[in-house]
Amino acid sequence: MKLKENKKTDKNVVELTVEVKGSDFKNAVDAAFRKNISKMTVPGFRRGKAPRKMIERLYGEGVFYDEAINALYPTAYDEAVAEAKITPVDRPEIEVKSVDAEGFEFVAKVTVKPEVEVKNYKGIKVEKNVYNVTETTVKYELESMRRQNRRIIDVDREAKSGDTVNIDYDGSVDGVPFDGGKAEGYDLSLGSNTFIPGFEDQLIGKKAGDECDVNVTFPEEYHAEELKGKAAVFKVKVNGVKEIQLPEADDEFAKDVSEFDTLAELKADIKKKLKEQNAARSEQELESALVDELLKNTEVDIPPVMIARKADSMMAEFEQRLSGSGIKLADYVGYMGTDIDSFKKNYEPEAEKQVKTRLALEKIVELENIVVSDEDTDKEYQAIADAYKMKAEDVKRFLPADEVAMDVAVGKAVELIKANAEITEKKPAAKKPAAKKPATEKKTTAEKKTTAKKPAAEKTAK
Repeated sequence: MKLKENKKTDKNVVELTVEVKGSDFKNAVDAAFRKNISKMTVPGFRRGKAPRKMIERLYGEGVFYDEAINALYPTAYDEAVAEAKITPVDRPEIEVKSVDAEGFEFVAKVTVKPEVEVKNYKGIKVEKNVYNVTETTVKYELESMRRQNRRIIDVDREAKSGDTVNIDYDGSVDGVPFDGGKAEGYDLSLGSNTFIPGFEDQLIGKKAGDECDVNVTFPEEYHAEELKGKAAVFKVKVNGVKEIQLPEADDEFAKDVSEFDTLAELKADIKKKLKEQNAARSEQELESALVDELLKNTEVDIPPVMIARKADSMMAEFEQRLSGSGIKLADYVGYMGTDIDSFKKNYEPEAEKQVKTRLALEKIVELENIVVSDEDTDKEYQAIADAYKMKAEDVKRFLPADEVAMDVAVGKAVELIKANAEITEKKPAAKKPAAKKPATEKKTTAEKKTTAKKPAAEKTAK
């Protein structure tokens, strides 16, 4: 292989002119001949017995050239990339310029990793949120544990706020039923404010067997255009009333829900874990703030293909989460009234930010000559293996060592930025803890815009 020319033809686009001559090409042509001779028919010769010269005379001198080229150019391209010291970020466009008995010449046009300029990454000024653990937050966590271990029992009495009523309902506007306005056996928690304002209040005082009309008005911001601001009547039948009973917060409760024998020990453990969670949250927010400031000082012209590929990756992760719920992405996108391409575009802003962040941190790795030891890489492999409950040896089979090493180096770059930053601690204003929700990853723009439709009786989120 000979790299004849290496030139930049556009922003982040490089053309490599590569020549493959001599024995490598001749050996590849010989191999193509041996592979295909049994398939070729030459008059006067048994299949597979015709001399090569006869085959070339009949089919053309270059009959085996294409196969030889296809066998050789991938390795020749990789060697040319290494010699040119470029980092491709997309597949190359290959064009064969010439070929003869001596060899061939091709041009590889490829998009490469862009040049990055990072300024003032040392001395970044940021505020670090510090979250304290108070008795109120400990009490809230304890109450959450009590709610998780609640009992729901049927009661023979009138419903009150906090109870769950099982109901059948059938709604209409001006006597005409509407889509989503009917259900049977629906469990509604009174006081949860999940239905149209005023709906739940009118069921307080009702008991099993009661039937009533519930009169409400749909909010002006309701998601169904035809129901906005309309007065509606729901014919409701109460099938049953259920009461929530919380266990007493005492030593017996602590034994039931934890490895501790006393409530005091359980509270101490809750406090400890909250401190650890707050510290992790504080560090995560600090790193996010540092990255945001870093990006302000980073100049790079990102090739669109890098953003598109990252968006594809993010969308694939979302598709995997959907599949866990038995939903296909195509069905989900269709249900939301859009198409795959439009859906993907919603990921692009976050994809661009992630790509830019990675490029900036990799540039710092280069500028600071950050070196990752084999021991560091092995520790990262083990951490990945532990996270996925696999063996490190199995992880090594599908994660190249150079990629893992770069991940470690990028982490070291973040620590370097943090160590050189001017950090001011800040205590956020105290506020009531929010109701706990299942842990999720940060939502992308796409996921924020795709919320499943609710029954018409339910109100829209504020």
